[in-house]
Amino acid sequence: MEPAPADKVVVIDPSPAAVAERVADRFLARVRARTRNGRIAHIALTGGSTGGVVLQAVAQHPRASQIDWSLVHFWWGDERFVAHDDADRNAAQSRNALLDHISVPAENVHEVAAADSGLSLDEAVAAYAAELARFGADGEAWPSFAVCFLGVGADGHVASLFPDRPEVTVTDAAAVAVRDSPKPPPERVTLTRPVINSSKRVWLVLTGADKASALGLALAGASYTNVPAAGAKGRKRTVFFVDEAAASEVPEDLIDQNY
Repeated sequence: MEPAPADKVVVIDPSPAAVAERVADRFLARVRARTRNGRIAHIALTGGSTGGVVLQAVAQHPRASQIDWSLVHFWWGDERFVAHDDADRNAAQSRNALLDHISVPAENVHEVAAADSGLSLDEAVAAYAAELARFGADGEAWPSFAVCFLGVGADGHVASLFPDRPEVTVTDAAAVAVRDSPKPPPERVTLTRPVINSSKRVWLVLTGADKASALGLALAGASYTNVPAAGAKGRKRTVFFVDEAAASEVPEDLIDQNY
């Protein structure tokens, strides 16, 4: 049965590698469908180990060479405010895994300013918000992402929206600064919930037994202030791509066997 728009569904694969392969395959199919008639596709990437594995799978996929990457714009759901070549920087990880291996124009890659760029954290936030506004769609000061990738922390955080912190409740800005982050590094830039939730599709990718509780709470309708992953939803579809280890608390009726 086809789920209603924005309903949350769960797709389970046996291992992290299998999850990455499925997500890569679905991502390339979605981008190809979006760009087939010359339309622009805006994509929000995520960092972390899972995000990197997915992007590596995209780079190695045989259909990657069939995409017109000049029609694709890449953004990040959040960024660690560190030096441009720091291993913790999401953009650096994404470049190593995918962006350096495809023919995407430099002007289509919209990075958050790095800590060694000469901008302060607040200036980096303002610059990122201004860049998002340049591509505003549907009356908003940001693009509508064809796909917004999100990792999910064991505490239920997405992007750099952490539980029980003020950033997760912001609705009047596209991007905000995070200071004293519960996870290092302490300073970050993150998109806000309205930007994430204006995406056509939100794809949350998580693997490992340590994510089972967060996934269960997100699917059970926990408060987004306590479990930010519970508040992430796409306008057309919200999909949790998970491995078997993370799926122990997933209700049977939410599992999509055909996605």
